Amino acid sequence: MQRCATLCGRQTALSMVEKNGFPGIIRSEIVGRYRQIRKRKKETEMLVNYHTHTERCGHARGSERAYIETAIARGLETIGFSDHAPMPFPDGHVSGYRMTPEELPGYVETLLALREEYRGRIEILIGLEAEYYPHVFGAFLALLAPYPIDYLILGQHFLRDETGAPYPGHPTSDESVLREYTDQVIAGMRTGAFSYVAHPDVMNFTGADETYLPYARRLVRAAKELGLPLEYNLLGQADGRQYPRKSFFAVAAAEGADVIVASDAHDPERVAEPGELRKATALLSELGVHPLTRIRLRPVPKHL
Repeated sequence: MQRCATLCGRQTALSMVEKNGFPGIIRSEIVGRYRQIRKRKKETEMLVNYHTHTERCGHARGSERAYIETAIARGLETIGFSDHAPMPFPDGHVSGYRMTPEELPGYVETLLALREEYRGRIEILIGLEAEYYPHVFGAFLALLAPYPIDYLILGQHFLRDETGAPYPGHPTSDESVLREYTDQVIAGMRTGAFSYVAHPDVMNFTGADETYLPYARRLVRAAKELGLPLEYNLLGQADGRQYPRKSFFAVAAAEGADVIVASDAHDPERVAEPGELRKATALLSELGVHPLTRIRLRPVPKHL
């Protein structure tokens, strides 16, 4: 009610300025400045965050309720939870940074209950952040099949099938790792299972730009061809990580690819953090990127 009253009050004030009591030149200047302020505010607002974690991954903190309450307080219309997905590794490998398959039912049940509790206040979506591991992906989709998962986002934290594979976040000037990362992300995009690509620039390539940029361009062009947005990641920005990489998003801008800004929140206070949103808006605006506020969610297939 308070948000509505404030908005209605501003609209009424603008209408009065437009219609009454001011000479034409002054009126035009006031209305023009007000609209510029409104436009800038809209550009720095986040209406939806699709990238939110829970304590089940082992490196996030705070209850689901705390994330939801922060999202409401910061004006979000939708919060999507996308914790690190469980993977049914055939060799019994246990990943140290994701929920286990046994935790998946509780994850879904908790979010379904909160969705009902908060209905009418905020929309709650149930997603997962997952890698594309070629020899595990079919079993992974089968694991998810009984559950009402709204969407998947592709976050390629490891290569191959994770075990014994390079971690793209480690600094490297090895072009073969850059090539492998690019190939695997594009293969994941082509499955049709993912709604967008999380931190597509996570690859910490330290070699020359003339080596890096053709791979970035190939990834960006594939995303555009497939209609998949690329995420500008606020966690990486806030922590001073190697991503978001300005040169990558310059390529995205030049190619006309879709971009979505997301919090990648591992702490409730990181949901739609205003200072980080302002920084992201400034950089993307400088590059000529106009991020999406919402995306089309793709149904999660039950099998490949």
